[in-house]
Amino acid sequence: MASTRIVFLIAAWLLFQSLGAQDLAQKAQDFLATLPPELKSKALFTLDDPERYNMNYVPMARRGPSFHDFNGKQRQAALELLRASLSEEGYRKTTQIMELEKVLAIMENNPSRDPLDYHFCIFGDPSSGQFWGWRFEGHHLSLNFTSTDHEIVSSTPSFMGSNPARVRIEEQKGREVLKLETQLGFTLVNSLNQDQLKIAKFSDKAPREIITGTKRKVDHIEPKGIQYTSLDEKQKKTFIRLLDVYIDNYQFGFSEALRTKIKKAGIENLYFAWAGGLKPGIGHYYRIQGPMLLIEYDNIQNNANHVHTVVRDLTNDFAEDILKVHYQKDH
Repeated sequence: MASTRIVFLIAAWLLFQSLGAQDLAQKAQDFLATLPPELKSKALFTLDDPERYNMNYVPMARRGPSFHDFNGKQRQAALELLRASLSEEGYRKTTQIMELEKVLAIMENNPSRDPLDYHFCIFGDPSSGQFWGWRFEGHHLSLNFTSTDHEIVSSTPSFMGSNPARVRIEEQKGREVLKLETQLGFTLVNSLNQDQLKIAKFSDKAPREIITGTKRKVDHIEPKGIQYTSLDEKQKKTFIRLLDVYIDNYQFGFSEALRTKIKKAGIENLYFAWAGGLKPGIGHYYRIQGPMLLIEYDNIQNNANHVHTVVRDLTNDFAEDILKVHYQKDH
């Protein structure tokens, strides 16, 4: 009976994964179909265009049409593409990060803070059945997707930030978009005993920024911190909960594939490293690192009320490793 249930769940997952990726390609085609020629030309790039690797998360001029360019129908199609690319939780965080621009406009008395200044770029042809990708990007968001053969094969690098981390003015007061990322990080580091903390904490001062920045390819970063195998059972559960917070932002099929890949590389090979203060309000940083994974969290700006996070697949950001194998087979 149990084995029948497992087979059913596997079949359901495979079906969901296939339909989800087909839906993503169709959503991209539907979005492009709503655009007039001038906007479509702004949105479309070849798969090998250098623009695909131009990841940034600060306010700046960007390529690709934004919500400013869209009418109601186009805006809805654009949001449907975004929704199909993420989990429900990932979509919630993304839209709330955009809404924080309204808070910053009030806090800074700065009308240039703009919740509509988020851009769509599509790389390759979603209707081809071959490799194609797309990017959604603006202040504090850089989401990069690659898909082929009815499957999302890469959703990294993915950057999410939150300023303020906790809203203190009446507009959205009390909102914490990346609450669990912060909360579980503190829970884990403060559960460590003195000997464990000496291993996990590599600096009394947090880095000024995530270490990987906007690099296309992550250079080797020496693993620091405490290894998963050195945690007790309760700490291990907190560690896995924190890891899942990041993985579960992705569309179901990809999140399960990434989780499987991490497990195959060995949960026991993951490290948790901390720098900076051990309580809110003091600059702090942590990372989870393993053979193919790097997650960074940094909160130092604005009196430690300004969060940056990034997830990198050290073996397959922008699907580069999969594409490399593909091109080698073709030639």
